[in-house]
Amino acid sequence: MSALFQPFKLKDVSLRNRIAVPPMCQYMAVDGLANDWHLSHYAGMARGGAGLVIVEATAVSPEGRITPGCTGIWKDQQAQAFAPVARAIKAAGAVPGIQIAHAGRKASANRPWEGDDHIPENDPRGWQTIAPSAIAYGKGLPKQPRAMTLDDIARVRQDFVDAAKRAREAGFEWLELHFAHGYLAQTFFSAHSNHRNDIYGGSVQNRGRFLLETLKAVREVWPENLPLTVRFGVIEYDGRDEQTLIESIGLVRDFKAAGMDMINVSIGFTIADVSIPWAPGFLGPIAKRVRQEANSPVSAAWGFGTPDVAEHAIKEEQLDLAMVGKSHLANPHWAYYAAKTLGIEHASWTLPAPYAHWLARY
Repeated sequence: MSALFQPFKLKDVSLRNRIAVPPMCQYMAVDGLANDWHLSHYAGMARGGAGLVIVEATAVSPEGRITPGCTGIWKDQQAQAFAPVARAIKAAGAVPGIQIAHAGRKASANRPWEGDDHIPENDPRGWQTIAPSAIAYGKGLPKQPRAMTLDDIARVRQDFVDAAKRAREAGFEWLELHFAHGYLAQTFFSAHSNHRNDIYGGSVQNRGRFLLETLKAVREVWPENLPLTVRFGVIEYDGRDEQTLIESIGLVRDFKAAGMDMINVSIGFTIADVSIPWAPGFLGPIAKRVRQEANSPVSAAWGFGTPDVAEHAIKEEQLDLAMVGKSHLANPHWAYYAAKTLGIEHASWTLPAPYAHWLARY
């Protein structure tokens, strides 16, 4: 048996293998509501054999959406719309997860195929963005955000709490907090985007305060027996990577002490002009360092879509779960393909019984 196809247990949740479909925004919602597209898409991902399917970054408030087409979970109707999606994922043998998020200064943007830039100020589809400091991202996202007040911070923290409650009511069994990719939480942590002079800015402890407070507040309402995970950018590739890693690992330790069950290691993306060394499995060694120094289970995406690379990352204990994104879009039955590639006999067992029956018989 390959390392990739060993089962994995976290809290009371058991995954059939170490393959996860990470959140990938679809931008197909209206007023944040999941619809037939999402039901079809996520059911297809789950039928393919992955152990875990995490629904796309889902906004905790209207202002937290990346685009007008992003899913949301700031009202009960949206949670109800997600319930069939969670059931469909589970019916296909995968564990249903969801990532909740606030896009911060990267919000109020056009969908990628419609510009992938900020909606113009005079366009009624757009809205005021917020961030720890009034610093624009730049490039295609030039809109200056409004610096958040302490009341804003408390409100957004509560939005995450309320979203977590609705996620559980919708039937999700795995919750991920999106603290990466230059969205709101990441911009609090990064000195590039946080120039505050209060208790949420300055020192690394202060810059991590919003993230840690939000995690603690969510942990109080999310069931203790279900996984609570965090996607966090531990590196920026901005020339000060070692210092950023040291600071990030320290915060990950705090996350774990506050009740986090797994860290999903990613990139900060808080500044535009960086040189990321894209290559198969390039985050593996970084994830392993986080895993060892923070003593936490770890997952990661970006470059694990080749079976041999994913197998190596699990076998060498770089990762506990391999997040396979774009390769699942190209082939929803990626787990079956990976099993065949890795030489697993009777690879069809990775599929639901009706599919396995036909593939094994003929």
